[in-house]
Amino acid sequence: MSTRENAGDRPRHGGLGPAVVALAATTWVLVWLLAGAPGNLYVGFSGAPVAMGAAALACRQLVAVERPGPVRSFWRQLTWASSVLFVASVVSLLRANNNTGLSPYVGLPMLAGIAILIVALVRLPFGERTALGWVRALLDGATVAVASTLIFWYVVLDLAPKGTSLVSRVAAAVVGVSGVLLLVVIGKAAAAAESAVHPASLRVLTVAPLVDVAGSTLLIAGADWGRLALSVLALPLVGVSMAVGAYLQRRGCDAAPVQVSGATGRSLFNLLPFVAVTATAILVISVSAQDMSSRQRTVIIGAVLIAGFVVARQLLSLRENTLALRGIRKQQAELERLALSDTLTGMPNRTRFAVALGERIVAQQPSTALLIDVDDFKMINDTLGPAAGDQLLYQVSRRLREHCLPGELPARLGGDEFAVLLPSDEPASAEAAATRLLAGIGQPFHVADQQLLLHASVGIAVAAPGETADEVQRNADIAMYAAKEAGKASWVRFEPQMRQDMAHHARLAGELHNAILRGELRLVYQPVFDLHTGLLAGAEALVRWQHPERGFVSPADFIPVAERSGLIVPLGAWVLREACSQLSRWRAEFGAGAVEAINVNVAVRQLREAGFVDEVAAVLAETGLTSQNLVLEVTESSVVDGWQVRETLQALHEMGVKLALDDFGTGQSSLSLLRAFPVDVLKLDKSFVDGIAEGADRGRLAVAAAVAQLAEYLQLKVVAEGIENEEQRDRLRDMGYRYGQGYLMAKPLPPDECGKLMAPAVQVA
Repeated sequence: MSTRENAGDRPRHGGLGPAVVALAATTWVLVWLLAGAPGNLYVGFSGAPVAMGAAALACRQLVAVERPGPVRSFWRQLTWASSVLFVASVVSLLRANNNTGLSPYVGLPMLAGIAILIVALVRLPFGERTALGWVRALLDGATVAVASTLIFWYVVLDLAPKGTSLVSRVAAAVVGVSGVLLLVVIGKAAAAAESAVHPASLRVLTVAPLVDVAGSTLLIAGADWGRLALSVLALPLVGVSMAVGAYLQRRGCDAAPVQVSGATGRSLFNLLPFVAVTATAILVISVSAQDMSSRQRTVIIGAVLIAGFVVARQLLSLRENTLALRGIRKQQAELERLALSDTLTGMPNRTRFAVALGERIVAQQPSTALLIDVDDFKMINDTLGPAAGDQLLYQVSRRLREHCLPGELPARLGGDEFAVLLPSDEPASAEAAATRLLAGIGQPFHVADQQLLLHASVGIAVAAPGETADEVQRNADIAMYAAKEAGKASWVRFEPQMRQDMAHHARLAGELHNAILRGELRLVYQPVFDLHTGLLAGAEALVRWQHPERGFVSPADFIPVAERSGLIVPLGAWVLREACSQLSRWRAEFGAGAVEAINVNVAVRQLREAGFVDEVAAVLAETGLTSQNLVLEVTESSVVDGWQVRETLQALHEMGVKLALDDFGTGQSSLSLLRAFPVDVLKLDKSFVDGIAEGADRGRLAVAAAVAQLAEYLQLKVVAEGIENEEQRDRLRDMGYRYGQGYLMAKPLPPDECGKLMAPAVQVA
């Protein structure tokens, strides 16, 4: 998978200057040649140092901006190779001549430069890295090397003018053979299915070995003008190829590694060993025709024919293998696409997102992960059905694509959870992106002939040095949950303290699980009084945790942990059973003086459980109570959670269990709930009770009065919470409130102390 695919990095510009200089120097030499090579030869040979110097500068500039990895290592080695070839060009300038062959003083640095190029190409991550793959590559190289050596030795060297130095002829031949080997290595690298270096750069670098082979041949067997042309043009052309290759890599290196489709190039370079065998066979026939007897020639020709048949058979196998390999690669690409794509939306999936994030982190590139979770999607999915839910998720994915900028990678992680990878580590940029995406999701959706308005919560995690992709995703997940707890439809950026809080919650959840099993929890009871008679009218069960080491743990600390971890279900079941058992004991002890019903708080997670109604019926039966002895308190947010919760509440109401709407007045649709919800009791939130004292908020006073009148009209029982002084109690009583609870009358009490409040009722009876 390419880096550009993963996060859409923009290509880096620059690096054109050295390529222009190298091309200008080569053009100058070409013009000099076409003009008849006026003046001395130093003018013609002067272009080579300029072009090679520009090539060395281009490679060095690319190394300076390239990120660490095999590509940077490759171009660093090309910097060394171009520097060595620059030395060869300087020596060639100092020895400017048009002699046959190649001076060893020029040939040695040229050979060193070619060797460095071959090593750099061999070290690239392409092709097979198994022992068999190395053996196959060595055999191909040996075949080409031996064949080219024979051709140079028996053909090219024989064409050299008489009197040519053997050393200069051998030097030119060795450089030529090296060029053939370099051509093979470059060809294999350029035709690799996944090239670390940009393929365009490798194709341009192919000019170097071609010029080398042609130049070596002409230096030995060429005419005067041809020999001069290659002498002055060879190194400038090599410099141009290296400078242009560096420029192309700089422009397109962010797309590496690049998938190269097809097998044409690969097949062409795989043919080189067979071409070498064919050329050698022709050479053997020509030599045998001159130096052997007829019977010997017959044997040699037969052996060559057998070799030819083998070569033909191998060519057919090569074609079949190429076609098979092409099919396998096509299937592999399709399997990779399926493995890294979400089937519903076509977006990158969790695996591809993690790989993209990991690649950027390993490459030390700036990265930020946005985790996006659609708020209340379950309720929409339950209401409209799974098909409409899938359609909605598809539209959300399209909306994310539309609002992502170039370089940002949106993905679907699963369910209603999406993510976006940003190529930035600036908090302000990440926050702006989160705001932009939230605004896009906040626009209306049209699904199943309905217009829906969605919101989402976003967690932002900027990748810090040393963090892994998994850690960044976990950080974004933690921040997303913080956004949910902050009220949804917003974004929160991860801070290290959040991880500590999450770890604390995880430890607390483990300890809470053990506390339920070990009996560390206990119930206290908040009495509910008749404001007119002052007698006990009921009690609300409240859970408390006495930790053996921490001491008292506040419900404000462990109840949210229980809800987040799912422990609220076993915790709620324990509270229900213990409260009903306590009421049963009170009724056995105090008879008619005991409270008629016990109030138990129920979380929305419990109401979603399919067997909750049966559980309530079983507890009532086991404790000897009736449905009239139980009041279940639910919050307004629980009531609007979905059809499952509504069906559960309706079943409880039909069973005879009383339902109380807790914290009434704090929700956004309190009045509409009274029409849809089978409520028996309204509990006025403490925030309104605080506002009814003399000189307090008149708006709260008006709400409290309206709730009392509404309850009377609907024939509902109404209870005021949080009464802390006599003025509040008297004002509530005057408004029509019959029942109340608060610290003025009694704090939450242990079972024994709460039972003492029932004793006077027994005496009156």
